[in-house]
Amino acid sequence: MSTPLPRPSYAAVLRVPHARRTFAAALVGRLSYGTVSLSLMLALTRSTGSYAVAGLVMALFGATSVFLSPYRAGLVDRHGPRRALLPMALLYAALLCVTAAVCWRPGVPAAVLAVTAAAAGACTPPLGPSMRAVWAGMLPDRALLRRAYSLDGVAEELLFVSGPLLVGVVVGVAPPAVGVLLSAALVTAGTLGFVTSPATDGPRPAQAEKDRSGAPAGQAGAGQAGALLQPVVVAAAVGVSVSAVDLLAVAYAGERGLGGGTVAWVLAALSAGSAVGGLLNGAFPWKSAARSRLPFFVAGLGLCLAAAGLAPGLGTLVLAVTGAGLFVAPALTTAYLIADESAAPGFRVRAGAWCNTAVNAGGSAGAAAVGLLVERLPLPVCFAVSGAVAAVAALVPARRRAASAGRSARVSRRPSRSRPSRSRPSRSRPSRSRPSPSGRP
Repeated sequence: MSTPLPRPSYAAVLRVPHARRTFAAALVGRLSYGTVSLSLMLALTRSTGSYAVAGLVMALFGATSVFLSPYRAGLVDRHGPRRALLPMALLYAALLCVTAAVCWRPGVPAAVLAVTAAAAGACTPPLGPSMRAVWAGMLPDRALLRRAYSLDGVAEELLFVSGPLLVGVVVGVAPPAVGVLLSAALVTAGTLGFVTSPATDGPRPAQAEKDRSGAPAGQAGAGQAGALLQPVVVAAAVGVSVSAVDLLAVAYAGERGLGGGTVAWVLAALSAGSAVGGLLNGAFPWKSAARSRLPFFVAGLGLCLAAAGLAPGLGTLVLAVTGAGLFVAPALTTAYLIADESAAPGFRVRAGAWCNTAVNAGGSAGAAAVGLLVERLPLPVCFAVSGAVAAVAALVPARRRAASAGRSARVSRRPSRSRPSRSRPSRSRPSRSRPSPSGRP
C-alpha cells in the first residue's frame, strides 16, 4: 500500500524526515554570512584606520567569494557534501580566525590583510546551493519543493537582517574581531550539523550520475547553458535592482532633508515585502510553469521601482518599495526552481551557485552604476533606469534543456508512492540548487 505524501504546506515541508534538523543546521551556518561582512569591515577599519584600505580588502574578500562560487559548488557536486563541504568550511573558518588575529592589533600591513581576507573568501562553503540541492532530493513533489524554496529564501532574508544586529551586540562588549571569530564558529557548527544529517546522503557525486542516454554527468551538463540563461539573467537583474534601492533611498532622504532613519524604514519595507511575497508565492497553488511566471515577477519588480521614483513623499515611497519587495523573493525562488529543472545529473549545486553568483555580481554592479547615475541624473530617472534593468530581464527567452523532457519521463515512470497532490504540479522536472535576496553563499 502506498504512503501518501503530505498535502503541500510549509508545515508539511518541515515534517519530512530529517528536514528540520538539516534546515536548522544550514541556517546556523548561513548566519555566518550575515555576520561576517559587518564584523570584518569594522575589524579592518579599526586595524588600519583607513576606510579606503578596509574597502579594498572587503572588495577582495567579496570578489573571491562570489566569482569562485561555481567552482566550489562543482567540488560539492563531484565529491558530495560530506567529502567537499566540511573541509571547505573548516578551511574557511580557519582563515577567518587568521584574519581576526591579524586584525586584532593595529599596524598590520595592508597586503597581509588583503591576502588573508581574499584566501578566506575563496573558501566560502556554498551552504545555500547545497541546502537547496538537499531540498530537491528530499521533496520529489514540485509543490512541496516550491514551498521549501520559498521558506528557505524568507529564512535567509531574516538571517541577513538579524546578522548585523547580532554583530552590533557583540561589538558593544568586545572588539570587532570577535565578530569574525563568531562567524567562524557559526559556519563550523552549522556545516558539521548539515553534513552529518542523513538527508545529505541524497545528492550523489557527479561521477556516479549518468543521464538517460548513459553519458557521464559532465557531458550531460554541456547543453544546459542556454536553459540557465533566463534564471541567471533574472537573478542578476534582481541583484542590480535591490542594490540600487539602498543607494537611491539614501539619495531620496538627502534630497528632501530627511533623517537617516528614513533610509532604515525604506530598506525595512523592501525586506518585509520580500518576506511576505516569498511566503505568498510558496503558498499559492500556481498552475503555470515556473518559466512562464518568472518574467511577470521580474517585470513587476521593475514597474514598482519605476513608480517609486515618482513618490511625492516618504509614505508613498515606502508603499512603492514594499510593492517592489513583494516580487523579489518570488523572482529569486522561481529562478532557483528553473535552475533545478535545467540542471543535468550531478550539476544541482552548481546550477544554484550560478544564480547566487549572478545575484551578488548584479548587486555589486548595481551599486557602482547607480552611484554614478545619482550624481548626473534626476532621482526619478535613476529609479526608472533601475526598474528598466529588471523589465528588460523579463524579455529573456525561456529555453529548456534538451534532456529535461526525457528525464521527466523517466521520473514519471517510477512507481508512485502517493496519491497526486491537490496542487497541480508545473510541467517541469519533478526534482532537483537562494543564496541568497538572497542569492548568497
